[in-house]
Amino acid sequence: MARAVGRGVRMLALTDHDETGGLAEAGAHAQAAGVVFIKAVEISVTWGGETVHVVGLRIDPEHTGRAGGLARVRSGRRARAEAMAAELDKAGIPGSLEGARRFATNPALLGRTHFARFLVERGYARDLQGVFRRYLASGKPGYVPHQWASLNEALGWIRGSGGEAVIAHPGRYRLDERRREELFSEFKDAGGAGVEVVTGSHSAGDVELYARVAKQYGLLASAGSDFHGPGESRRDLGDVPELPSGCVPIWRGW
Repeated sequence: MARAVGRGVRMLALTDHDETGGLAEAGAHAQAAGVVFIKAVEISVTWGGETVHVVGLRIDPEHTGRAGGLARVRSGRRARAEAMAAELDKAGIPGSLEGARRFATNPALLGRTHFARFLVERGYARDLQGVFRRYLASGKPGYVPHQWASLNEALGWIRGSGGEAVIAHPGRYRLDERRREELFSEFKDAGGAGVEVVTGSHSAGDVELYARVAKQYGLLASAGSDFHGPGESRRDLGDVPELPSGCVPIWRGW
C-alpha cells in the first residue's frame, strides 16, 4: 500500500490466486493510506484445455460457498506443486519443493511463481520470464497440467458473493478467433461482467482487440498492472494506460 500511494494509485484491488486471506490486512492498510480498496480474488479456471484466470471484484470474503470452492482449488495446488518438484528432479534440479516454499508466505498457495523465484536464485535463468520460458511453460520440464475450477463454478462463486466477474489478461491465452468467440460467449451467458482490456501483459494490439471484444459482447472494461513484486512484473503499480475511447470502465459507479 505504501508503494501504491507513492506511485499515485487511488484505487487498488488485491487479487491473490484462489485465496482471500489477505484482504482484511490489505484493506486496513489501504484505509490508513487513503486508498480505495476493492476486495477481490483471481480464480484459476480450466476451460477447453487452457488455464484461464477469472477475477472477482467487490466480492464478500465471508461468503461460504465461494470459500469452500476456493479451498478445494487450493488443495489441488498442493498436489500440483509436489508433481512439479518431481518433474524438476527428473530434469536434474533437486530441492525445488523446499526451495519454492521459502518464497511462499502461505504454503497453501504454492505456485509456479515461487518455483520460478527459486530457479532464479539458483542461477537457472536471469529473471522470472526466462524461467517460465525454459522450465515452467506448457511442454517444458517443470510444467504440470492441472484441472482447476470450471468456468461456471468460478462465476457462480463470484456472483454468489456479490461480485463482478472479469476475464483476466486474455491476451495471454492461446485463443484463435473461434475459441475466443466460444470463451466470451460462455462467459457472457454465465453472467460475466467484464474483461481486462489494459493489463501488464497486453501489447497495444491486445488492447485494441479486447476493447473491440468488450463492445461486441457488451462487457465492461477493466484495467490493472498485474503487479506481483518489484523487479518481477512488466508494469509497476499505477503504471496503467487509460482505457481506449468507447470502453465503459467496470468501476464506473463505485
